[in-house]
Amino acid sequence: MRVLVVGAGATGGYYGARLAEAGRDVTFLVRPARAEKLRAEGLSVRSPLGDAHIPAPAAITADALAAGKGGRFDLVLLSCKAYDLEGAIRDVAPAVGPDTNVLPILNGLRHLDALDARFGSERILGGSCSIVATLGGAGEIRHMSEFCTLTYGERDGTRSARVEAIDALMQGARFQPKLSAAILLEMWEKWVFLATLAGSTCLMRGSIGDIVGAPRGRDFVEGLYAECVAVAAAAGFEPRAKVAAQARSMLTQEGSPVTASMLRDIEGGGRIEADHIVGDLIERGRTADLDAARPHLERAYTHLKTYEGRRTREAS
Repeated sequence: MRVLVVGAGATGGYYGARLAEAGRDVTFLVRPARAEKLRAEGLSVRSPLGDAHIPAPAAITADALAAGKGGRFDLVLLSCKAYDLEGAIRDVAPAVGPDTNVLPILNGLRHLDALDARFGSERILGGSCSIVATLGGAGEIRHMSEFCTLTYGERDGTRSARVEAIDALMQGARFQPKLSAAILLEMWEKWVFLATLAGSTCLMRGSIGDIVGAPRGRDFVEGLYAECVAVAAAAGFEPRAKVAAQARSMLTQEGSPVTASMLRDIEGGGRIEADHIVGDLIERGRTADLDAARPHLERAYTHLKTYEGRRTREAS
């Protein structure tokens, strides 16, 4: 099975490197500068699960792919940021043929509509991942936790031949693969957790422990999570009781140093996924129940959009 990994950053680069390490046929779709660096230095991973170095990973640029040099792929692993999705769709299109499957591992669900519209819903799987990783100064991938999952499945919950083939491909790589019969529910569960984590830590400019240690901080986090859960429930994907209990425990843990990566992006002056993670949740809530109150979500979204507006103004 030929696999095209879109990007060689912290997330896609990690999963792609682990698959290549396991002997899978992996090609990275990257920008010219990154392609040159990979050719010259290879791709390195530093991880509690074990370090790895891929001396000469296969890499291709969008221009070369458009010129027909890469051919078609069996599986596209799509892990870009939401604000790069339009460009990623355009770049990857020449690699998508009649038998290509696309496995997106973006946050939220908004990207599914765009991918369905461009490639057809029959080609788009459901997917999710959990990983804490970043790029080091030399371009190496620094994986910072033994917890590292990649979840995938048919969006209708069936166990098809193609998803079983993908599951076989994932086995033996140094991450935790999971074939899910309820992938949309799992995507919703992650989404409501992430929206709460991002909304609260970005708005309050602190970790979970900082927030719950402040007056009424715990009340805010619990209220925000309840609003997110209500939106998911209205859409028919209420988080399972065990998952919700685990989420609440993590989101209200005293002394917890956990923050959202979105807060780190804000502190670094970077772009953020405000619309994809928080804004789309609000819109789906309005569609399901126009009159329902979502003050915590609305406040968090106003804050994130204020940051985006200021960033745009100061860059002009």
